Amino acid sequence: MKNVVKLENDYFPGELEIALKDFVAYYNNERYHGSLKNVTPADVYFGRQYQILSKRGRIKRSTMKERKGLYRASKAA
Repeated sequence: MKNVVKLENDYFPGELEIALKDFVAYYNNERYHGSLKNVTPADVYFGRQYQILSKRGRIKRSTMKERKGLYRASKAA
């Protein structure tokens, strides 16, 4: 957080407070965390991670099935 805040030039204390609030909001609500299986802390806090991870799993299985079909079709041709 310090590295991000240091890059900005804040001339008034109010600007620094806004920058810190914006960074914390981004960190908690938008940034995916590797230690949380690539979901946001807000998703974990509100219990949405299971729904998100199961949806990702369905998409992955569907994609792998499609790729396998395309691979087999290309080998048959």
